[in-house]
Amino acid sequence: MSAPNAGDTAWVLVCAGLVLFMTPGLAAFYGGMVRTRNVLAMLQQNMIALGVVSLTWVLVGYTIAFGDDAGSGLFGNLELFGLADLKVPPAPNLHVVDGRITIPTLAFVLFQMMFAVITPALVTGATAGRLRFGGWVLFLAVWSVVVYAPIAHWLWHPGGWLAKFGTQDWAGGLVVHASAGAAVLAVLLVVGRRRDWPHTAAPPNSIPLTIVGAGILWFGWFGFNGGDGLQANGLAAQAVLNTHLAAAAAMLVWLALERVTDGHSTVVGAVSGAVAGLATVTPTAGYVNAASAVAIGALAGLVCHFALKLKYLLRLDDALDVLAVHFVGGMLGTLLLGLFGNRGVNPLGADGLFLGGGGGLLWRQLVGVVSVVAFSFVLTWLIAAGVQALIGLRVPPADQERLDQAQQGADAYHLGGVTSLTAPGAPRRRTAAAPAGEPAVPSGQRVRVVTALLEPDPAANSADLRDALLRAGAISVIVSDAAVATTTPQASLLPRGYWQDQPLAARLRVTVLVGADGVAAVLDELDRMGARRSDTFVQEAERVQS
Repeated sequence: MSAPNAGDTAWVLVCAGLVLFMTPGLAAFYGGMVRTRNVLAMLQQNMIALGVVSLTWVLVGYTIAFGDDAGSGLFGNLELFGLADLKVPPAPNLHVVDGRITIPTLAFVLFQMMFAVITPALVTGATAGRLRFGGWVLFLAVWSVVVYAPIAHWLWHPGGWLAKFGTQDWAGGLVVHASAGAAVLAVLLVVGRRRDWPHTAAPPNSIPLTIVGAGILWFGWFGFNGGDGLQANGLAAQAVLNTHLAAAAAMLVWLALERVTDGHSTVVGAVSGAVAGLATVTPTAGYVNAASAVAIGALAGLVCHFALKLKYLLRLDDALDVLAVHFVGGMLGTLLLGLFGNRGVNPLGADGLFLGGGGGLLWRQLVGVVSVVAFSFVLTWLIAAGVQALIGLRVPPADQERLDQAQQGADAYHLGGVTSLTAPGAPRRRTAAAPAGEPAVPSGQRVRVVTALLEPDPAANSADLRDALLRAGAISVIVSDAAVATTTPQASLLPRGYWQDQPLAARLRVTVLVGADGVAAVLDELDRMGARRSDTFVQEAERVQS
C-alpha cells in the first residue's frame, strides 16, 4: 500500500480549513441582511451547525456516505460507525483513501465533514426570523444523517447509484446546493411566511457585514472546489481558477442587469452575483476549462438574477433568496456540465454536448437533478413536520422581530444616531480632568424648553450643533433619535434591487433649555438648521433644586 503523499495531505487539510471558514462567512453574509434585532439568532443558527453536524458526521454520517455500499447504491453500511474500525477493511482504511489518492483517510473524513456542516446551514437564509433554536438543532442532527449522507453516497462513493449511472458532481452542485435548495422548499412549507409578508420587509442591518461574509465565502470556495480532487496538482489549480473566473463573470453580469432594471449597480448585487457564480460553477469546476467557466458564470449571473422573482411566483417567503442563488445555481451548473464537460481537462469526466459528447451526459445530469431534488424535498418535509409536531420549529409570531431578545436575552448593537455624530479635533488619550459642567442656572429661575426635529444630515457635526445653540443662549442641549410620520413615504433600499416605501423618517430630536429672553435666538438658529416651526414647541419650565 502506498504511503500518504505529504503535499496532497497538506493541501486537503488546508482546504478543509477553508471550507470550515465558510460557515462563519455564511453567518456574516446572512447576518448582515436580517433585521437588527435578529442578528445574533442568525449567527447562532449557522455556527451551531459546526457543533451538531460535526458530531453526527463522525458518529454515523460518514459511514452512510463513504462506508462500503450496502448493496443497493443508496447508502453505505454501518461498519465505520463512530470511525471505530478505520484500521480494518472495508476501505477506505486509515492509511490512504485508495491506491491513487494517497492521503490519510482521516484527512478525507475531515474535508468531507465541512461540506456536511455548511450544507444545511444554507437553509437559514430562507427561514430568517422564523426558526425556534431547539427545533433547528434537532432538524440539523436528523437532516445531516437522513438526507445529506445518502445523497453524498449516491454521487461521491464509487458504489453510489448515481455515480455508477454516470451523473457527475465535482464539489456539490447536487450534494450541497440542490439538496439544500430542495430542503428550503420543504421547510418553508412547514414554517410558513413571516408576519405580513410580502407587504413588509426591512433593509439590511449591516451591508459591510454582508460584504465581509461574502469575501470569506469567496476565499473559502477555493478550498471548497479546489480540494475535491484530493491532490495538489494541475487539476486543483484548474478548479480554483474556474471558481474565481465564474464568480467574477457572474458579478459583472448581475451588476449590468441591476443597472438596466433598477437604475443602480449595488454592492449587495455584486456579492449576490459572485455567490451565484460560485454556486453554479461548483459541480463543474474540475471538469471544464477556463473559457467554459467564464460562460457558466455569466449564465449564472443572468439566470439567478431573474430567478429572484421565483419566491413571489411560488408565494414562498424565502427571506434572503436562497432559492434564486443556491438552488437555481446548483441545478443550473449541474445541467451546464452536460454542455461544457471536457475530458481534456479531466480524463475522469465526460465530454458534454458542446464538446462532441452528444446528449448522454446532459441526460445523466438531468436524472441526478430530479432524483436529488425529489428525495431531499420529501424527506426534509417529513423531518421538518415531525420536528414541528414534536418540539416546534417555527417561533411564535410575536418573537419574529425580536429573536435576539427572545432566544438570547441580548442585542447585537448598542448604537444611536447621537453617538454617531462627528466631532472636531484629533483623537487623544484620556487624561484626568474634572468633568465638564453645565452652565449655571439659579434654582427656581423660570426657563423655556424648546423642542425641535432636525434632519440628520444638516446637523452632522455635534460640536457645531452645540456651539451654535449655546451662542444663541442655550443653557443645555439634549439630542436624541426620533422618527416622524411622513405624508410622502420615503423609498428604502432592500437587498438585491428591491425597494420599499418607509412611512417613518429618521430625525434628530433637539431639546434646548434656554432663558426666556433667548428663545427667539434659539428658534432662529434651529430654523437655520432646517427645523420646521410646525414641529417645534416651546414650553415653560422651572429649574429645580438639586
